[in-house]
Amino acid sequence: MKGVSIKKIVEKMKMKVLNPEVDTKGRKVTTAEVNRPALQLTGYFDYFDNNRIEIIGMVEYTYMQKLSDSEKSVLYQDFFSRNVPCVIFSRDLKPDEELLRIATQNNTPVLSTDYGTSAFMAELIYYLGEELAPCISIHGVLVDVYGEGLLIMGESGIGKSEAALELIRRGHRLVSDDVVEIRRINEHTLVGTAPDITRYFIELRGIGIIDVKTLFGVECVKEKQNIDLVIKLEDWKKENEYDRLGLEEEYTEFLGNKIVCHSLPIRPGRNLAVICESAAVNHRQKKMGYNAAQELYRRVQENLQKSSEDEEE
Repeated sequence: MKGVSIKKIVEKMKMKVLNPEVDTKGRKVTTAEVNRPALQLTGYFDYFDNNRIEIIGMVEYTYMQKLSDSEKSVLYQDFFSRNVPCVIFSRDLKPDEELLRIATQNNTPVLSTDYGTSAFMAELIYYLGEELAPCISIHGVLVDVYGEGLLIMGESGIGKSEAALELIRRGHRLVSDDVVEIRRINEHTLVGTAPDITRYFIELRGIGIIDVKTLFGVECVKEKQNIDLVIKLEDWKKENEYDRLGLEEEYTEFLGNKIVCHSLPIRPGRNLAVICESAAVNHRQKKMGYNAAQELYRRVQENLQKSSEDEEE
């Protein structure tokens, strides 16, 4: 099962490990859900999910402070025997020595952050949601064009990287070339990133590998981007019929999520970068409520109706 190590979470969220003798690299979190164990601290463990990270806020902390030493010992033994991934104290709260001792005995990391409880939980859930999301790798190029995530796909050598390079020169931002890792954050959101080893590199046939970040500057690259639109490049075939109006959207599917997809035939003389820009702007316009194809259709219908009325008169 896919998981994120506690050590990686500690580094990402900039937390302190209060019992460093416990291994944080070998312990993994397998769910993005977290828990504030208010009921568990009273001894109620029915339906308790021990796979979740446990977060101690001010309410839980002040409750534990009111317990006697013997009550604390029984509570901590019962709680840490559940083998939770880790316990995090928010607001830079300090656990007592008995808690640290029993947590260490049970090989449970105890962590601390100075963030407020609610803000920290929101950030942690978002981070775990991305890390634990279903992921696939596809062959393509991902570019941020006017804020729209444009995924360019097509056969090898058809011109995806060249189109991306021209878009970069026109002020847009590269996310990934050749291989795009797609994560399904939720039923509406797909996020694309580059593998660490190829991040910010583009392969151009006849030239080789270029480093976009070094060559064009940091403003021309981006680490991740929501995928909003897919452009499929294909060789022009005279016998094929291509959509010339765009009244009905076509879709492609990744990890169960549907994304609007346009098939773009390639012929000599076509400026792919300008077409990709236009597709991105048109898609953004549709999301804002305006569809040029539907507007044209409405005008044609009105004109036909008007001509019909004039003939009747």
